[in-house]
Amino acid sequence: MYLLFDIGGTKMRLALSKDGEVFNEPKVVPTPKDFTEAMKVFKEVADGLLEGRSIEKAVGGMRGPFNKDKTIIVNSSALPLWDNKPLKEELEKAVGAPVFIENDTAIVGLGEMHSGAGKGAEIGVYITVSTGVGGARFVDGKIDKSTFGFEPGHQIVDIEEDGDPVSLEDLVSGTALEERTGKKAYEVTDPAIWDELAKTFAYGLYNIILQWSPSIVVLGGPMIVGDPSMDVEVIKKYLNEINTKFPELPEIKEAELGDFGGLHGALAFIKQQKKVK
Repeated sequence: MYLLFDIGGTKMRLALSKDGEVFNEPKVVPTPKDFTEAMKVFKEVADGLLEGRSIEKAVGGMRGPFNKDKTIIVNSSALPLWDNKPLKEELEKAVGAPVFIENDTAIVGLGEMHSGAGKGAEIGVYITVSTGVGGARFVDGKIDKSTFGFEPGHQIVDIEEDGDPVSLEDLVSGTALEERTGKKAYEVTDPAIWDELAKTFAYGLYNIILQWSPSIVVLGGPMIVGDPSMDVEVIKKYLNEINTKFPELPEIKEAELGDFGGLHGALAFIKQQKKVK
């Protein structure tokens, strides 16, 4: 039996898999900002799902970045009170079993590459646009190797007059949109604003395509799949206008797995580990 989890900046999602092939109905709860309280809530939810049963391991995603060993979070913008806390150690205490943690975006993307829009892709990229911008690269259905993970949202796309760098996340994330408009993304209904966001995002996405050279790009997150949101067809239009290097662009698709992509990704991770044995 396995415990699957997806810990985001606002919500935790947990589910059980008895066989490592499918998972049961997930449990979703708010993510406490305080680390100690969060570990308490995680244990309570896990205990409720397990009902006294033991698990072989727990696998899931967590918003990073992490240290090299993926045991602690460092420089978290979403959960600063979690920084440098013994995350892996505390999760293992909570469930009484080994815990494997990956970046949450990478885990969601892994789910899309195995069960969603990127299924079967040799080289895939998953990009999510929500309160921030994240992404990861996948080769032959596996999360590509890296030292500290992937942070495509923090690519520098402009420099202000005073010399301060401007990242893609600074321009197209939900947080950035709210700072400019004073409204939540779902409250912004002006089509011109969404068109401009799609154009700006296309430039950042083009940089990613040039650097990672994927066969498919899967786009997710509420700024892409929400209502209102950036239109994938509009993003593709601007990409085609920008492209001057590659003979053709990769396929661009909208994510398919919704809120539980991270649990699908954790399940795919377990399946891959089982094959290695």
